[in-house]
Amino acid sequence: MSYLLRTVTKKREVDAIIRDTIDKVLVLCFGRASESICLQLDDILAKSAREISKFASVAIVDTDSEEIQVYVKYFDITLIPSTIFFFNAHHMKMDSGTADHTKWVGAFHRKQDFIDVVEAIFRGAMKGKLIVSCPLPPERIPKFQLLFIDL
Repeated sequence: MSYLLRTVTKKREVDAIIRDTIDKVLVLCFGRASESICLQLDDILAKSAREISKFASVAIVDTDSEEIQVYVKYFDITLIPSTIFFFNAHHMKMDSGTADHTKWVGAFHRKQDFIDVVEAIFRGAMKGKLIVSCPLPPERIPKFQLLFIDL
């Protein structure tokens, strides 16, 4: 996990940060320190944090923490990293052409992609929207094949 970003490991910390982040986008990135893709994403988030600080806050959520499992289940976090967005305690969704609009799965290709996504969510939220369109071209949106075996 990142040393530059706030890391939360307890349910009450997540509850508080969701409740207390007002008039800014809250970016919750669910991941684990042992995964290289999470470290790559942490690097992008840390490098972007100052640039987006006027309209967004970023926190890392440690998915290995036992107390966090309630959120892991609630948001159906099966692939990591997964990034979830909030605005004034409302879960913000993004249509990025994937089956799941509730979260961003995977890392961002570059810092500007992350900034563009957060900016789009902020602008949509300021207009009262709960779902926004992804501003990135399809080739820069991570694709995951969801497999359902023996359900």
